[in-house]
Amino acid sequence: MSAAIRIHDYLEHWAQADPARRCLTDGERSWTYAEVDDWANRVAAALADRELADGARVGILARNCPDWVALYYGAFKCGAVPVPLNFRLHPSEWAYLLTDSGAAAVIAQEEFVGLLDGLGEAFPAGVTTKLVIDGDPDEVAEGWHSLPAVLADVAPRPRPSDRRAGDQDLWQMYTSGTTGLPKGAVVTHASVNANQLQMRTSAPVLPSDHRLVVMPLYHAGAAMSMIQVIAAGASLRTMAKFEPAECVRVIDDEQVSHLSLVPAMIHAMIRLPDLTHRRFASLRTISYGASPITEDTLRTALDIFNCGFQQAFGQTETSAALTMLDARAHERALAGEPHLLRSCGRALVGTELAVVDTDGKPVDAGVVGEVVARGPQMMRGYWNLPDATAETLVDGWLRTGDAGYLDEEGFLYLSDRMKDLIVSGGENIYPREIEEILARMPGVSEAAVIGVPDARWGESVKACVVLETGGTASEDAVISWCREHLATYKAPRSVDFLEALPRNPSGKVLKRELRAPYWADQARQVG
Repeated sequence: MSAAIRIHDYLEHWAQADPARRCLTDGERSWTYAEVDDWANRVAAALADRELADGARVGILARNCPDWVALYYGAFKCGAVPVPLNFRLHPSEWAYLLTDSGAAAVIAQEEFVGLLDGLGEAFPAGVTTKLVIDGDPDEVAEGWHSLPAVLADVAPRPRPSDRRAGDQDLWQMYTSGTTGLPKGAVVTHASVNANQLQMRTSAPVLPSDHRLVVMPLYHAGAAMSMIQVIAAGASLRTMAKFEPAECVRVIDDEQVSHLSLVPAMIHAMIRLPDLTHRRFASLRTISYGASPITEDTLRTALDIFNCGFQQAFGQTETSAALTMLDARAHERALAGEPHLLRSCGRALVGTELAVVDTDGKPVDAGVVGEVVARGPQMMRGYWNLPDATAETLVDGWLRTGDAGYLDEEGFLYLSDRMKDLIVSGGENIYPREIEEILARMPGVSEAAVIGVPDARWGESVKACVVLETGGTASEDAVISWCREHLATYKAPRSVDFLEALPRNPSGKVLKRELRAPYWADQARQVG
């Protein structure tokens, strides 16, 4: 195995080259590069002392906070593999992810400790180390230990003399597929390093930049923002949750140069009153993803923020991004080519895109097929799922599961999903998971779940329900049932009651027919 740049090498470089440079802030306290590196070293030592190094999986459950940076980089340094957990999931879903990954530890904020303990016998037996990020060190729950107290008792270890190769696992983030069961996408130091360099080629990050991360750091996109910032020697501002007015204040008052949002967040911010006194003098770029932006929203946002806009498209399986619709493309869109706003942009440097038919053969420009990609940013594979890996990584190409087309300039347009994924407010929602919950509801014969257009969220979840003969259920009852068994954001926002679901001759439910009435007047068939 040849030597390669490790992601934590960038942190160590800046800690040595410019130790007093600001690296991280939460708005109340700031940390220099030297301080963050020392913090990460202590995390690495604490994990190693508990035999949580060299490939051990470590679950992390927290809202955005500065600790994420130290936890990520501390794990990277000792070879542990973070398994970031979505705090919006149901506790039973956390249990599945911890069990599937084989996690030996979980590090969580205090607000989630009770929920994890509430799992009882369902709590993963393999988790033997439980650390609390915050709260009173003298009042931690039974079986848990205070992370700050643990770190205060360890001495940072010297940098290891061996060079871990670029093919070492970096993180394991979970995504889902048509089966509805989450799959752990494993990416390496080399793939993530390649992707951050690709993205910085299209959208440079300057050492003087101050980037706000409001998207959750359990997401690949937000984690990649963190890595880009530290690789460039810039500074990061974490925000625990998105609040439109507070976000606007931070951007202006704290001289933020860049941030990433979903269009629903941009829409919420531009609707705030009294923005005329804000100047946003330091803001250079707003990145968005998960769904397209409307021309009206973009024009209004440009008038208010007076900065460049860019959109990135990718998957957890591609480290973060495959394409970018850069600021120049947005300028073209507003100058008479509005169709470009429906595009995901063009391939990042070193990335190849193709659209293929059902036989895997490339199709002509403008013809819809499955989008496939190859490049240095692809995952190593799915954790313990060789068949799923073989189905997704074929002859060096990654099958995205998305249908779309390329135009003559190489701009990618998504037209539908070959998988039935719903993207609502930047969150991936998988219908099969909801359908299985609905199948257990008394009085329900069968159900299909689809995404329908939503002006605020891009897509919202709709359940199409067939009741048993003599069965009764209201829309509120169906939604409440789902909320009892799933994360709230996955529950349907509306319900249609049907006499039967449309099916093809082989019995497969025709979700395209269910979606068609709702998407008929939409220019882009993906929210």
